[in-house]
Amino acid sequence: MSTESNGGSNGGIELEYGLDDKPPLGKSILLGLQHVAVMIVPATAVAYVVGNNVGLGGPDLAFIVQMVLLFSGLATVVQAYTIGPVGARLPIVMGTSFTFVGAASTIGADFGLAAVFGAILVTGFAVEGFIGWQFKRIKPFFPPLVTGLVVVIIGLYLIPVGMDYAAGGVGADDYGAAHNVGLAALVLFVAVGLNLFARGTTRVLSILVALGVGYLVALLAGIVDFSAIGDVGWFAVPSPTRFGLEFEPIAIVMFAFLFLVSSMETVGDMSGVTAAEGRNPTDREFRGGLFTDGLLSSIGSLFAAFPVTSFSQNVGIVNFTGVMSRHVVGICGVFLAILGLSPKVGAAVTTIPSAVFGGAVLLMAGMVAASGVRLIVTHTELDRRNMVIVAVSLGLGLGVTTTPEALAGLPSAAETFFSEPVIMAALSALVLNTIVPGEQSPLFDVPPAETPPESSAAGPSDD
Repeated sequence: MSTESNGGSNGGIELEYGLDDKPPLGKSILLGLQHVAVMIVPATAVAYVVGNNVGLGGPDLAFIVQMVLLFSGLATVVQAYTIGPVGARLPIVMGTSFTFVGAASTIGADFGLAAVFGAILVTGFAVEGFIGWQFKRIKPFFPPLVTGLVVVIIGLYLIPVGMDYAAGGVGADDYGAAHNVGLAALVLFVAVGLNLFARGTTRVLSILVALGVGYLVALLAGIVDFSAIGDVGWFAVPSPTRFGLEFEPIAIVMFAFLFLVSSMETVGDMSGVTAAEGRNPTDREFRGGLFTDGLLSSIGSLFAAFPVTSFSQNVGIVNFTGVMSRHVVGICGVFLAILGLSPKVGAAVTTIPSAVFGGAVLLMAGMVAASGVRLIVTHTELDRRNMVIVAVSLGLGLGVTTTPEALAGLPSAAETFFSEPVIMAALSALVLNTIVPGEQSPLFDVPPAETPPESSAAGPSDD
């Protein structure tokens, strides 16, 4: 049943479908496919990039791609419907993040993929499971100011990724060619036009329609490559420990840091989704979402899947279309799992040209950042204290993204850690918000001069 709730007064947006609404089956399938279309290319790209960097052959590379899709689907279904304490019951689409590409490539090349999967097995649930278990105690350190900044920086640092895709993909022979830029612009134009001027089903499916138009134009122009389809089979059964498991201390420490980043991204993405309702996630939602991240990542490592985490592009879809139904995202998870069992079907989906996908990513990245801004503005007074925290966090987060060579003089482990924009922005916001007195500080009240005698400073909202 369509709803138009949660708009305006509480800071949310007008929702076409709320959290527990079930759109008609036909529409739900199309909406689920829209989520798949937006995330499948970057999710599988992580496997391709790491696999190529460590010298995997065709069958091994195809297997890793298959496992990424399978466990992305399983984790997405768990997030939507939960299993015991695992799962957030939120429309969170799961996939493999580019956060893990550098470490997986380096460790895979130096120690082998067995060390990569061994580190994921140990640190996945150990790090994110602990954070989720203790999140009720940790939550005061993540008020809307901090989580909103995490959402903003996630969106902002995805924009260069979208631009690279729009130009044809990093390393492409035709990078920056007019036909690539034209395809990306076409997808962007169609998606924005349909969302702003169309109504009903056409509006909520605007991204899927735009991707379809871009793909058709690319097909007519003869720039769609179908060669990957013939290189894989129709069906493949998962086999555990295909690449073995080893436990290297350096690899474990590095992935522990990266799962800390992943937990911050997940906290930010869950906040970005619930911002559509004008609220922050509950303790139960935070805990279940983090449990899913950690547990499914650890289990997936046994089958050669890279870590799964929430996908920010799909948070943008929720805010862009106004469709917050977790049942739609559950259907997306089923599709991803099916694709993970059929390498040929998955390969067919990945024939979408990078430029076509880039137009959608640019739009979604901007929507993610905008949802973070809304989360901050709705729940935070932008006084001098909070403006300074915003300025420092965004400045450092964007600084290490745009000029990573500035950290080249640091020890390699420190350079790897501090070159992550989410780490820099989140830690800056977290530390400053904690130690500087203010309404959202978990340690200090508002200074007496700023607090009316009849009231006391409030802690973080438990919306």
